[in-house]
Amino acid sequence: MTRTVRFHRTGGPDVLRLEEVDPGEPGPGELLVGVEAIGLNRAEALFRSGTYIEPVRAFPARLGAEAAGVVRAAGAGVTGLRPGQPVSVIPAFSMNDYGVYADTAVVPASAVLHRPDGLDAVGGAAVWMPYLTAYGALVDTGGMRAGDTVVLNAASSSVGLAAIDVAARAGARSIAVTRTPAKKDALLKAGAAEVIVSGGRAVADRILDLTGGQGARLVLDAVAGPGVIDLARAVAPGGTLIEYGALSGEPTPYPGFELGMPALNMRTYTVHELTTDPRRLRRAEAFVASGLRTGAFAPAVDRVFDLGDIVEAHRYLEAGAQIGKIVATTGR
Repeated sequence: MTRTVRFHRTGGPDVLRLEEVDPGEPGPGELLVGVEAIGLNRAEALFRSGTYIEPVRAFPARLGAEAAGVVRAAGAGVTGLRPGQPVSVIPAFSMNDYGVYADTAVVPASAVLHRPDGLDAVGGAAVWMPYLTAYGALVDTGGMRAGDTVVLNAASSSVGLAAIDVAARAGARSIAVTRTPAKKDALLKAGAAEVIVSGGRAVADRILDLTGGQGARLVLDAVAGPGVIDLARAVAPGGTLIEYGALSGEPTPYPGFELGMPALNMRTYTVHELTTDPRRLRRAEAFVASGLRTGAFAPAVDRVFDLGDIVEAHRYLEAGAQIGKIVATTGR
C-alpha cells in the first residue's frame, strides 16, 4: 500500500484525500516509480474542480502528471530504463489513466525521462513541463527565431519564466505581462527585456509602443477569454497568437473578425501534442537538457509543500501569488 491523493467528487481543494492504495505492478510498457517530488500544475486544479478540457471519467479519481523519483520496477517491453535510475515523469498521459500524487505510482514508460546529473528531485519535478511547454509552443510550433519579439502573458508562472529563458536562448526579445506590480522586478531579474503590468491602458497599445508599432511575431497567452481581442492587436502581420491556457474562465472569441481580418494566425497548444510524439519529444528533451547543462535553464521553484499538506498546496496554487513552480515532496 502507498499514500495516494484521490478525490471522490469534483470541487475545491478540500475534496482531496490522502488514502492508502495498492499501486499495483507495472504492466507492459509501464514503470513503477518511487516518487520523491511532484510538480503541481494548473491543469490538476481544473481537473479536480471538473472544469478541465477532459472530464473525470470515474471516482475515486487520481491527480498529477509531473514528478521525479527512482524507478522501482519495469514492465515487459520497457528498454533503456532500469530499477534504481533517477527519472522524471512528464505530462504525456490522461489523469483518468494515471496519477503521480503518491509515494509510489505506475506510469507509462513513454512519459519518463532520465533525470540529468546534478538535478535533484525537486528540480526534476519542476523543470520539464515548463520548458517543454515553452519550447513546444515558441520554437517547435511557433518557429521562433533570433530577433523575434515574443509577448508572454501570465509571465510569472513556471511556463512564463521558462519562456523568458527559451526566448533568450533563441536570441529573441521577450515582453512579459503580469497583473501584479510586485512581480515586475522578479520578471526583469528573470531576464525579460520589458515588463508590462496589465490594467489601465490597453496592453496592446503598450506592446505596440515597445515594438515601434510593429507588434510581436509571437504572443503566448495563458489567459484567453475576451482579452484576446486586445492581445491580437499587438500581433505583427503574419504573426501568431498561441493560446495554451484559459485562466480567465470565460469564452474566447476569434479576434480576426473583430479586427477587420488582419493577417493573424491563432492556434491552441497543449504540451501533450509534443510529449506524445516521440520525434518531437526527443528534440525538445535535447534542447532542454542542453540548456540545463550550460546553466541557461534552471528550475524556478516558488514553494515546497509536503504531500500530506496537498490541500493547502492546492489552495496556494489557486491563489496565483507564486512566481515559478509549486512542488510537493513525499519525504523519500
